[in-house]
Amino acid sequence: MTNAVKLLAAVDERLSGKVELTLYGRAALHLGFPHPPPDYALSRDVDAVMWVGQAEELLERTNFWSVIEQVNALFSDQELYISHFFEESQVVLTPDWRSKRVPIHWRWLNLELSRLGNEDLFLSKLMRDDPIDRLDAMFIVKTAPLDQDQIRRAIRDARVPPVPEITEQFERCSRRFLQVVRTP
Repeated sequence: MTNAVKLLAAVDERLSGKVELTLYGRAALHLGFPHPPPDYALSRDVDAVMWVGQAEELLERTNFWSVIEQVNALFSDQELYISHFFEESQVVLTPDWRSKRVPIHWRWLNLELSRLGNEDLFLSKLMRDDPIDRLDAMFIVKTAPLDQDQIRRAIRDARVPPVPEITEQFERCSRRFLQVVRTP
């Protein structure tokens, strides 16, 4: 059982009802694409994007947040965590990201998992000018596949959080990526 599946299975079995969750990061790459590179399965955390108000909704109607604390405590000795939850305004995404999510089918009882759509997952990997994130972005481009026009349109339409560091890194990474990407 991979790290992401182990974490998500522990969450799923403790939930008191249905919870919709949108993954991004390496767990999304590992669970959301056929034949991902083996090192994606080694990721030690699970990241999720929430729409505005979803965190509060989960607090009011589910035991999600207490389950997250329990699962993180359970796996802390293995340094596995499900701890990065970002509201959509904190991640580089297209305006209609929710309508483009891709379901992740598994044997979950309570989790309704999806991953960001191809273009949004790609954009999320351009948030940091990081060599590993650039490799992940290239994996998405080749596997999805995304053509040059789709890439340019996604970058043009991206909603970038108004944080100078994120804006700067996104612009730098986008420029660098567009200079080297060659799509089929």
